Amino acid sequence: MRRPWLPLFGLVAVVELVGVGLGSNGTEWLAKPLLAPLLLALLWSARRRVDGVAVGLVFATAGDVALLVPGRAAFLAGMGCFLVTQLALLTAFLRHRRPPAAASLAYVVLWAGANALLWGTLGPLRLPVLGYSLALSLMAAAATGVSRRVAAGGALFLGSDLLIGLGAAGVHLPGQGLLVMSTYAVALLLITTGWVTATSVADRPSPVGRDPLRIA
Repeated sequence: MRRPWLPLFGLVAVVELVGVGLGSNGTEWLAKPLLAPLLLALLWSARRRVDGVAVGLVFATAGDVALLVPGRAAFLAGMGCFLVTQLALLTAFLRHRRPPAAASLAYVVLWAGANALLWGTLGPLRLPVLGYSLALSLMAAAATGVSRRVAAGGALFLGSDLLIGLGAAGVHLPGQGLLVMSTYAVALLLITTGWVTATSVADRPSPVGRDPLRIA
């Protein structure tokens, strides 16, 4: 029987995107705080253990709630929560497998270039963004050592937060809010499902390499 968590996540993600598109804060309060918990339920149903990805999803939930509150203090609180998310994911990925050196170098170069471009426009957010974006870039680099699916999720997570950074720097693109949330939701989905598959194969090797997320 197919687990209900993926369809529920898809439904909640659609509701969240509708809320963003309509500018409905109430709809966002209803949907956004459920995104990471639904994936946490999926992760728990598959692995029955607390690991770095589970911790990351818990703090992602706290960060999502904080970022729904207006103001700089709430923004910094949300960034702090997501910093813990990135560090938890980074730790889990590195314990699983070391990433290719080329990927790590590429993400560090991207981190340095992006911060150099935005440095003059971030004002008092410069140092918090510098530290957070370093953790985010290292997480995305470490994700390349887990699987292609997790690597894609890490890259999308970085892309989503880069769009937020552009907004903080005063750069606003058409449909930016929808881009931020859609890439973020897909990033969490890819990271969680990819992690379940990669760790299930490692824990229970099988000659057929069956994906635990497929229909039984």
